[in-house]
Amino acid sequence: MPLDATSHQPTPPAPRTWPEGFLWGSATAAAQVEGASHEGGKEDSVWDAFARVPGAIANGETLQDAVQHYHRMPEDVAIMKDLGLGSYRFSTSWSRVRPGDRGPNTEGLDFYSRLVDELLGAGILPWLTLYHWDLPQALEEKGGWANRDTAYRFVDYANDVYSALGDRVDHWTTFNEPFCSSLLGYAAGVHAPGRQEPDAAVAAIHHQHLAHGLVVNELRARGASHLGITLNLSNSIPRDPADPIDLDAARRFDSLQNRIFLDPILRGAYPEDTLADLEQFGLRDVIRPGDLEIIGAPIDFLGVNHYHDDLISGHPTTEHGDGHSGGATRPTSSCWIGSEDISFPSRGLPRTAMNWEVNPDGLRTLLVRLGEEYPALPPLYVTENGAAYDDVVSGDGAVHDRERTQFVLDHVDAVGRAIDAGADVRGYFVWSLLDNFEWSWGYGKRFGVVRVDYDTFERTIKDSGLAYARLIAAANAPALTSANA
Repeated sequence: MPLDATSHQPTPPAPRTWPEGFLWGSATAAAQVEGASHEGGKEDSVWDAFARVPGAIANGETLQDAVQHYHRMPEDVAIMKDLGLGSYRFSTSWSRVRPGDRGPNTEGLDFYSRLVDELLGAGILPWLTLYHWDLPQALEEKGGWANRDTAYRFVDYANDVYSALGDRVDHWTTFNEPFCSSLLGYAAGVHAPGRQEPDAAVAAIHHQHLAHGLVVNELRARGASHLGITLNLSNSIPRDPADPIDLDAARRFDSLQNRIFLDPILRGAYPEDTLADLEQFGLRDVIRPGDLEIIGAPIDFLGVNHYHDDLISGHPTTEHGDGHSGGATRPTSSCWIGSEDISFPSRGLPRTAMNWEVNPDGLRTLLVRLGEEYPALPPLYVTENGAAYDDVVSGDGAVHDRERTQFVLDHVDAVGRAIDAGADVRGYFVWSLLDNFEWSWGYGKRFGVVRVDYDTFERTIKDSGLAYARLIAAANAPALTSANA
């Protein structure tokens, strides 16, 4: 729904009753917010190393300070409590827990233990992600995710984290957006480790799947009860449904963006068309007997990250439909290995500062579609959804980010409409809690509902954060009323 033309204020969605226990949260990633890149025993991750490559990161910026969450964590948790968050989705850094993949590092684990205790003390559910792209550089130098052995090293890391936190953390996500850390990191080269090797990218996809399944089985055996994975998913909409070229382009996009991840995890098999499309890049060659049974281990939830959907064509276009999935632009087609002729025409929709189209109904469509296409689908959580805009600090010291506020309100409304249509969605996490290091964009793109001054690191809750807090309070009000009755 658009901004109100008279008041120029965001238009709130119609009031609704949310499912009992619906979880309202926000999310960050260790590499993007912690800083302290080489403190407390931490050594290089692939992103620390990638940031030193000339031209890899906008303005040559690094993760060295990020937004100092490592040192300001109690303050940040207090902000979460002020916002009324029911859950905080964070990641642990492999290179902090096992520097150089040696470990465990007691000092690093102590930081996460203090974070968990701080969250629990504030009444906030810790939601832990084990991998948000910060592979130890020492493992990359042994082949990284193209090396099958990395999957087994991931089990060692997960066990260290579970041993330290498993008594207090109930919700465990294995991977965040493996699309990005495989295809964008090993084929497109725009994410760490910056390789442009299609065969390595295909191997990375499979080895991350294997690592996911191994850890689900391992932590399940150790008593973990809420295990899942987060995927960045998009609708694949052919520009002309009557054009076989557009239809095939949409199929191939859907294969590489969605089904190559969903199907092995939820069905225990790669799609046949995906196997055929990637034959030349050796996907069948890296699959060993028993792998798919491991990868298809039952999960308790599926995290869905969604920022926009995509109009797809197999014809060249002069329109600049620069798309995104989970924190990275699509500046080249090289991540669409075997699908280099895919283009992304514009639909003339409003765009964010990342040049992504704004279409809230796409989130509703995606959530409903997942339930229709995957009968054994576990409960869904929208684990990331948000927008970057060029924020301005007003004379009153506030950030009146009307566009982001409307974006969040409209997408929450889309989640509600998906639930009305039968989607089993049980939570929504806005991305991001804080402005932060936005990967190859450095600090040039702000997603936070809390502004960070990158000179002083002062935090200011933006209007979008205040609106989200009001939304949470209103959504929880019926439950509070019932509890007090």
